[in-house]
Amino acid sequence: MTVQCRSVGSRFSWLCLAAGVLLLAGCNNMGAGPAASGARVFAADVTGAAKSCTAATPALKDGQVTETTMKVGNDGGWCGISVEKGGKPFNAGLLTGRPTHGKVFIHTVGDVTRVDYTPDRGFVGTDTFIVKLLPGSAGFRTAVTVTGP
Repeated sequence: MTVQCRSVGSRFSWLCLAAGVLLLAGCNNMGAGPAASGARVFAADVTGAAKSCTAATPALKDGQVTETTMKVGNDGGWCGISVEKGGKPFNAGLLTGRPTHGKVFIHTVGDVTRVDYTPDRGFVGTDTFIVKLLPGSAGFRTAVTVTGP
């Protein structure tokens, strides 16, 4: 997997690839085009989404793992859950429960932290993953239903 990141007047603190999970932290205001709040978003941040994606936004509470759901069609695209803390993205997201049949990508998009799930090619069924968000100790457990393309 090759990862390229270009800084455009922004900061990029660190990048970690572990066990097929890419974790970005401190990546803010990257891109070319302001979001509604003024943060920048790359076209690449919104390209490649699954044609069928429904994801519930969790009501995060510090010290708790909130249950949420996602339904995604397996057409090679990702389905994302966007979360924020006080109008800003979290500094980092830690994958504390890995999915069995897909990959999770945690990154900053504009003023939110987006957690994208991409099912393994050809997989149809159920999967789960758990994410802890920093700073603080809020997190969410996602039950994923993957349907055919």
